[in-house]
Amino acid sequence: MVRAFEFEDNGLTFTCSVEKPRAGHTESWWWFGVAGDGNRYAPFQASATDTQESVRSRIVHYYTDRLARRAMPAVVRQHWASRGKGVVATSTVPATPATPAGGPA
Repeated sequence: MVRAFEFEDNGLTFTCSVEKPRAGHTESWWWFGVAGDGNRYAPFQASATDTQESVRSRIVHYYTDRLARRAMPAVVRQHWASRGKGVVATSTVPATPATPAGGPA
């Protein structure tokens, strides 16, 4: 299995490592952080067949997709809890008040 490593992509520095399972979990996960982003991410499980290049490719894809989703207007993004349930976020347009026949008085 691949050990912890760092790489640069598109001006960003990524730090990646596999972390052992914690209480109640049996799988190890790939964790990564990006310089300048205060979060850490664990997007996929570690596998004995992982290579540095395969992990790098998956991490870059995941993070690029994340940045694209964050850049979307809030009315287009789906809340994480509604993913996979067929719920699509839509914007709402306020109803136009009806005017009486013949126009305004």
